Amino acid sequence: MADDAGTTYDLVILGGGSGGYACALRASELGMTVALIEKDKVGGTCLHYGCIPTKALLHAAEVADSARDSAQFGVQATLDGIDMAGVNSYKDQVTGRLYKGLQGLIKSRAITYVEGEGHLASPTSVSVGDATYTGRNVVLATGSYARSLPGLEIDGARVITSDHALRLDYVPRSAVILGGGVIGVEFASVWKSFGADVTIVEALPHLVPLEDEANSKLLERAFRKRGIAFEVGVRFSGVEHTAAGVRVLLESGTSLEADVLLVAVGRGPVSDGLGYAEAGITMDRGYVQVDEFCRTSVAGVYAVGDLVPTLQLAHVGFGEGILVAEHIAGRNPRPIDYDGVPRIAYCEPEVASVGITEATAKERYGSDKVAVVTYDLGGNGKSQILKTSGAVKLVAVKDGPVVGVHMVGARVGELLAEAQLIYNWEGYADDVAALIHPHPTQSEAIGEAHLALAGKPLHAHG
Repeated sequence: MADDAGTTYDLVILGGGSGGYACALRASELGMTVALIEKDKVGGTCLHYGCIPTKALLHAAEVADSARDSAQFGVQATLDGIDMAGVNSYKDQVTGRLYKGLQGLIKSRAITYVEGEGHLASPTSVSVGDATYTGRNVVLATGSYARSLPGLEIDGARVITSDHALRLDYVPRSAVILGGGVIGVEFASVWKSFGADVTIVEALPHLVPLEDEANSKLLERAFRKRGIAFEVGVRFSGVEHTAAGVRVLLESGTSLEADVLLVAVGRGPVSDGLGYAEAGITMDRGYVQVDEFCRTSVAGVYAVGDLVPTLQLAHVGFGEGILVAEHIAGRNPRPIDYDGVPRIAYCEPEVASVGITEATAKERYGSDKVAVVTYDLGGNGKSQILKTSGAVKLVAVKDGPVVGVHMVGARVGELLAEAQLIYNWEGYADDVAALIHPHPTQSEAIGEAHLALAGKPLHAHG
């Protein structure tokens, strides 16, 4: 632990995940003195238990699928099995290299790094054991935890969360996944590629229920084709342990048996017992309430990342952390437009979007003011080479800008950079249609969709 507890810092940050460390790095760049407090490892959930290790598993799953399906491309290969020890070693090496690099960054910026569990002692101080770290400003960035449901006990063996799933040293023969959001569909995709029988149970009417309904339906079609089963609009009622694993009970009166039950019903804020309410900070269901600059109800105290009720995405935490550092430094940053944040589920096929859904656009602007175009990836040469299916859907204001881009297909997440610019720069269909996209690439699907929206389709049907 650092021994600089007697110093008054410009900024004391409680939590070293995406939001916390991004804030620390940017504040240091801006000449501020910073203390960063973390009870586990700098990098937080994203680096150690979320984004990075899950995407490593998903890439291993893609490799397995490539070997299994190689004959489609005229390549003779065999898949002899999944070596989970090797998969986990690869995953851990990726995480370890990034962790080491991040540690080096923190050290190079002269940030005081404190290992230990912090507690907000006052609006200007954080206690860690017997030491107190005082700051002219305090940022709360204590992140989130994997939720369960009332009465559903997580035992870490048969009933698990994503934290446990990342550490499994075997591939379950069968799995039920409770929750069809991003975490649920990503693990379903991994385990299916690794050879497991998978069933998703989602209480809402569609998988990835926060996405545009067209994206949900395309993913459901792809999952059916892959043999991933799912029950939507069905509620969980209980679980029984059996000799072979678990029996998952549904309110419909049916049940599902599997080796494991993965509980993927979302993440909750880590705030209990940390002194937030006692310091006068306004809370709601465990979340810290903030304004557009991530300021809490207490002057000089900010909150970022999964602790606040915004999108629970690592890059949102990055953005909020940078926003706070620049706001404290008097740089007058622009508040984050959360509609303009790119969102990806890295399952196979990927689901990617930026902007608002068709339903939201019609509510906001009126049904008669909204134009929608869908371009099928069946007309895209690179998608045919990759043997993927899906679509690019545009939602626009008639005679106005594009307000939503929604995509499903292999690797479509890589198209989101352009889609993000189109939305955030309020691009019109004619603007994007005038751009020449390289051929053959999947990015052409963005261009083709905008050509169709502009009334001059090339390969799409007008």
